[in-house]
Amino acid sequence: MTTWPAPAKLNLFLHITGRRSDGYHELQTAFQFLDYGDDLEFEITQTAAISLRESMPDVNDDENLIVRAAKLLQRHTGSQKGAVIGITKRLPMGGGLGGGSSNAATTLVALNQLWECGLTRAELAQLGLQLGADVPIFISGQAAWAEGVGEQFTPISPTEPWFVVIKPDCHVSTAEIFSSAELTRDCEPITISRFLSGEGRNVCEDVVRMHYPAVAQALNWLAQYAKPRMTGTGACVFAEFDDQQQAQDVVDNLPSDWQGFVAKGINRSPLTAHALVFNQPNVTARC
Repeated sequence: MTTWPAPAKLNLFLHITGRRSDGYHELQTAFQFLDYGDDLEFEITQTAAISLRESMPDVNDDENLIVRAAKLLQRHTGSQKGAVIGITKRLPMGGGLGGGSSNAATTLVALNQLWECGLTRAELAQLGLQLGADVPIFISGQAAWAEGVGEQFTPISPTEPWFVVIKPDCHVSTAEIFSSAELTRDCEPITISRFLSGEGRNVCEDVVRMHYPAVAQALNWLAQYAKPRMTGTGACVFAEFDDQQQAQDVVDNLPSDWQGFVAKGINRSPLTAHALVFNQPNVTARC
């Protein structure tokens, strides 16, 4: 049995620059990883069955992105091996931290290696895109500027501060936010250099504030200590700090019924340290 990391991500900003004829939104955003996330354990079997050691609350196993990712890799490669997969869950569901997408990416990367499939990182990213627009960023393993519908990546290296992350007691519907008539969809495109100089905001934040009072309350509370931001379509909000102790002092003052944690922003995913695929980009499939 082997353990693999599935880190969280933050959207450091989020602009919507237009809407395509197929209904998808054109985005600009920047992803950065956190040194905090879930852990997945893989026990490889010689039968093709895929199972979870424990089911996740309110999620059917067949709809779980971990199971879907494993079965997708099986179908694509023809592997006859299977796995029993366990998860140590730390990331809140529906928080905008990419927990499900990260789990899917780690599953693809780990089983590609453990089943000896030999797919390249680019091939895994293409598979991952079938599971969600955020999955390829976790497979790439590098902080990135993203455009298009979120699938066009350019590596970036923003500063790596300490973050306080707060999860309000609510679940934000991404579909609801992106379909809202109040959402700004005509942001002027900006450049990477302008973002790294401090420009950019999350245009979803205003809409979420109006419809989810718990998110507004968390943003207002965090504003006492630093400039608060929301990641993705929420519900998690965050702020950056110069050192770990500053951030921990803020978390120590959280209202008793709130959830929050301290994490360091990192530009290289811890998943890259586990996977041979990151050092062997031209391996051909063997399954």
